[in-house]
Amino acid sequence: MKQAQAEQTATTLGELATPCLVLDAERMERNIARLKARLDGLGVTLRPHLKTSKSVDVARRVMTSPSGPATVSTLLEAEQFAAAGVRDIVYAVGIAPSKLPQVLALRAGGADVTVVLDTVEQAQAVARASRQAGTRIPALIEIDCDGHRSGVLPTDRQLLLDIGHALEDGAELRGVITHAGASYSARGAEALRQCAEVERRSVVDAATVLREAGLPCPVVSVGSTPTAHNAADLTGVTEVRAGVFVFFDLVMAGIGVCQVDDIALSVLATVIGHQRDKGWIVIDAGWMALSQDRGTRRQAIDQGYGQVCDTAGVPYPDLLVADANQEHGIITVRPGSGGKLPDLAIGDRVRILPNHACATGAQHRAYHVVRGASDRVEAEWSRFGGWR
Repeated sequence: MKQAQAEQTATTLGELATPCLVLDAERMERNIARLKARLDGLGVTLRPHLKTSKSVDVARRVMTSPSGPATVSTLLEAEQFAAAGVRDIVYAVGIAPSKLPQVLALRAGGADVTVVLDTVEQAQAVARASRQAGTRIPALIEIDCDGHRSGVLPTDRQLLLDIGHALEDGAELRGVITHAGASYSARGAEALRQCAEVERRSVVDAATVLREAGLPCPVVSVGSTPTAHNAADLTGVTEVRAGVFVFFDLVMAGIGVCQVDDIALSVLATVIGHQRDKGWIVIDAGWMALSQDRGTRRQAIDQGYGQVCDTAGVPYPDLLVADANQEHGIITVRPGSGGKLPDLAIGDRVRILPNHACATGAQHRAYHVVRGASDRVEAEWSRFGGWR
């Protein structure tokens, strides 16, 4: 797979226009190696979710081979990665019938794109489009493992069979898939292990229902970053999907899946003002640069709009972006912490760790790649956004 953008002439963080997105390649590589080693030990395949990075350059480093496997959340992602040589793709959002022509076009171009569904109506639409095109579109039945969002209950045997038989009337039933979304609310290793086991058991039970009825189920797919890092047993599972593990973020740190010093993504910002009587430092990164995701406010430690670090990525004690407007961020000391504002002058730089790596990344068009505490920018990797 070719890089999406050639490496730029070396520069430093101090020379970059702010706000901009910084990626610590050293931390990213460590995060990727950690999960790959864990899943290798459990005997399952990693199918990384590329919605977090939306970058060919990052995809090259996280996939097990240049052709995949991979997971996407938009058909634009599928098109971009297919154009870069990825061939094994799961489009892991419930399929809308209007998007089936795009799926067929991707498959005609050589990409093995699998769709996801949880209703008979969707299965019938996929089967009908398959018959009309003279090809069998593969589909996974989504299983509801925890009431988080969507899917068929693994105990709803009749609905599982109805969907399976509808697919077999022209399409291809490839297996079952689930996402333990409720794991994002779990706290502690034991709670996360329980989420992982519930996730595993749900799809394994659903697969058993299909197979006992004579229906094929070669793929049994689970996936969330919290459960991928805490599953004790993946018997019966064929693959694990996870995405944010590549970068991690403050929500993952709050859950206990990672440490703050594992977070590979940050937003570089410049100090543009002070309100000393209010205890504020003002920066040029507001919610347009940081995103409005406030996922940590539901956790034990609220990180505001992000935790503040120096330019080497080392956090200042109890310093956060407490408020944000469109292009302004307000840095303050955490209330009640007894911390002190650092002596930052106009023009000084800081790096902000994100609450949600996917949401913050979506505000930017490129990653400025550094390594560890170095301020040398060794590459610029493009990223994309939008839908199709």
